[in-house]
Amino acid sequence: MLLKKRELNPMDKRVVDNLRALSIDMIKEAGSGHSGICLGAAPIVYSVYANHLRFDSTNPSWVNRDRFVLSAGHGSALLYSILYLSGFDITLDDLKSYRKLDSKTPGHPELGITPGVDFTTGPLGQGIAGAVGMAYSSKALKKEFSSNVIDFNVYCLCGDGDLMEGISYEACSFAGNNKLNNLILLYDSNNITLDGKLSNTFNEDVKKRFESMNWNYILVNDSEDLIAINEAIDSAKNSSMPTIIEVKTTIGKYSKYEGTNKVHGMVLEDEDISSIKDKLSLRDVAFQISDEATTYFRELIDERNNNAIKLYQQKVMDLGEGERQKFELLLNHKMPIKLNNLYYEIPESDSEYVRKASGAILNKVSSLYPFIIGGSCDTSLSTYVDLGSKNISFGVRELSAAAISNGIATVGLTPVVSTFLSFSDYMKPSIRMSALMNLPVIYVFTHDSITVGEDGPTHQAVEQLVSLRSIPNIDVYRPADVNEVLGVYNTILERRKPSVVVLSRNSLPILEDAKANEVNKGAYIIRKEQKRLDAIIISTGEEVSLSLMVAKNLSEKGIDIRVISMPSIELYNEMSEEEKQELIPNKDNVFVIEASSSLSWYQFVNDKNHLFTVDNFGISASKEDILERYNFKVSYIEEKIEELLK
Repeated sequence: MLLKKRELNPMDKRVVDNLRALSIDMIKEAGSGHSGICLGAAPIVYSVYANHLRFDSTNPSWVNRDRFVLSAGHGSALLYSILYLSGFDITLDDLKSYRKLDSKTPGHPELGITPGVDFTTGPLGQGIAGAVGMAYSSKALKKEFSSNVIDFNVYCLCGDGDLMEGISYEACSFAGNNKLNNLILLYDSNNITLDGKLSNTFNEDVKKRFESMNWNYILVNDSEDLIAINEAIDSAKNSSMPTIIEVKTTIGKYSKYEGTNKVHGMVLEDEDISSIKDKLSLRDVAFQISDEATTYFRELIDERNNNAIKLYQQKVMDLGEGERQKFELLLNHKMPIKLNNLYYEIPESDSEYVRKASGAILNKVSSLYPFIIGGSCDTSLSTYVDLGSKNISFGVRELSAAAISNGIATVGLTPVVSTFLSFSDYMKPSIRMSALMNLPVIYVFTHDSITVGEDGPTHQAVEQLVSLRSIPNIDVYRPADVNEVLGVYNTILERRKPSVVVLSRNSLPILEDAKANEVNKGAYIIRKEQKRLDAIIISTGEEVSLSLMVAKNLSEKGIDIRVISMPSIELYNEMSEEEKQELIPNKDNVFVIEASSSLSWYQFVNDKNHLFTVDNFGISASKEDILERYNFKVSYIEEKIEELLK
């Protein structure tokens, strides 16, 4: 809806001012929060919700709703206020419980906690990248259905801090390259940062920066001009490129601290709140909302959105039977995916590259399940992650590729993103957000240890595995051969959780006793002791075959060894105590072999002497020389275990 000057209703400003008052009341009640953005950016947020955002407050998960992402997540009080006024299932009591234990209104927006919140934000720049992923998903899904039943826009409010974070450059570069003209970035441009004037740290020409990335740029000089904001958004919606609208705002508008860095994270004093409400001609009563303004606002929304909802419902009805079934699959994307025809033809040779098998299996998955999508960070020739028609060329943008994938996953697609394990460090902040939002993103990391060889310690993963395993709510898998790789993907598709697949660079032996159907347990016996249990070796990935050779040699010396392949510590930890006891009766005489940090493994052994691991950086040399240097050789480990068992 484009507001003409003659149509501007005094109630528009009244709703904006009620938003301001409600937000600072929430912050005052909580005793913490960020008043500056709530006072300064309220007209921007109001304009989006009142006149542009397509949504249904009674059905927050409506698949074809427009998305709104508050990348500047510290402005959560403003978001919760607009959601309350828009009619979402949020009460005044919820607003009064802002930032309190178990409330619907946490300190920063969290997906799944507050109705109407589309993405978890707080770490600056993450929201921008997530919004890019959502916009990409809208384009991808539009191609899947003939009637354009999916065609939503994405709006994202950001601040200077978001644009200074490197992730925003990566994500916006990706958006421009992919011509995501359904993405509108609203820039709350107030010339202030937490530490002082913006000019102290940020002087670049935002217009030139974004135009160089193939974006459309629009400037609104006055944030109080609702007509100018709406005209800018309408223009953006008609652009062939993604658009950034820079809106010049005053941080802490109407406060005695307006325009200063002090008001950024401030709880305003009572007298300042009273003064603000007086300037806005509002009653000086906490959480006092104008019924007239609320009614006006909701009628605006209903008038625009009711027709959009009916149009969507008609498009769904127009889908053919096959498309209808596929659409139902999208709507039920959180359900376990069971692919009975998922297989990998084991080659006749004695060994195979697990990364190659992984790529083949992922392509098989994409042929059976229409909503898997993804790609690699310019490493597809090495990681073998290239999904053909469903492939995303992320470019050399690891941090944003992961965050973009988070945005993709919120829409109902299952994203895959891949690079080398050592470069997972670039993705860690976004992987953490995958886990926090419980999004079924699949991370595929290859070149997983010091056996990368000549590329040296910059490319040889050591501490990456333990750091990934330390993240709550994420499953990390390190399969030993192609059989286990197949088991890994079957397990991932059924569990629908954030997952990390860690794969060797090298060709690995195809293990006779590897069991694809036992990967979902996290651990299983791959070599059983013959008569008595003298010791247990636990191993993962590339080192399982080494462990089997060690066990074979020791058995010839009369030492009976059980070997346990443990592709996922997380899944093992979900076992019952009885199941764990059956696998590992006690810690006595338990050894671990893994060419990675020892810190993953102390729960299984009595002391460090029972760990054959790596706790320092690698070196540049051949794989064989590295294994010799770090004592990952059968003779050395065999001798040490024999010595410790005496």
